[in-house]
Amino acid sequence: MSGMWIAIIVVAVIVIWVIAIYNALVRLRENRENAFADIDVQLKLRHDLVPQLVNSVKGYMEHEAGTLKAITEARQAAVSASSVNDKIAAEKQLGAALNGLNIQVEAYPDLKASTNFLQLQNELADIENKLAAVRRFFNSSTKELNVSVQKFPNVIFAGMFGFKQEPMFDVGEAERVVIEKAPEVKF
Repeated sequence: MSGMWIAIIVVAVIVIWVIAIYNALVRLRENRENAFADIDVQLKLRHDLVPQLVNSVKGYMEHEAGTLKAITEARQAAVSASSVNDKIAAEKQLGAALNGLNIQVEAYPDLKASTNFLQLQNELADIENKLAAVRRFFNSSTKELNVSVQKFPNVIFAGMFGFKQEPMFDVGEAERVVIEKAPEVKF
């Protein structure tokens, strides 16, 4: 009879242990999704600001239509992305397109001096700074989830429960090339 009680206790401990692992993974997944919701708020502001920025630049950059078209298409892709991973990829593309615009703007001193353009550029810079902060929080949440999914004994149950490693929200390949390039100093 005591052997049966020991078996029941062992099974109960294992069940409680598996439930605890599952609940911890769920909590981490929800933290990650909540962190991305914070990013979504900032992305909405960014998406609303981009058309205003493009319209203010159009008059000055009529022959740079390719750059403006790339920004518009990247914004549309970012707005229509549905999953977290699709949004991450689309936002990398939009960020690269906006960097291309910043490079093109350098050739237009009148545009850089325009009050409307300066205000839009400052708003975009503020949104980009806020995005950087919420991305850090999102990446921290993603890291916690990924570490927990990979840890033993969680790794045994994570796959069974549908948990997997999730991608970080990094700067993307195009931006990485810009970041890794040494700055050009001119006198």
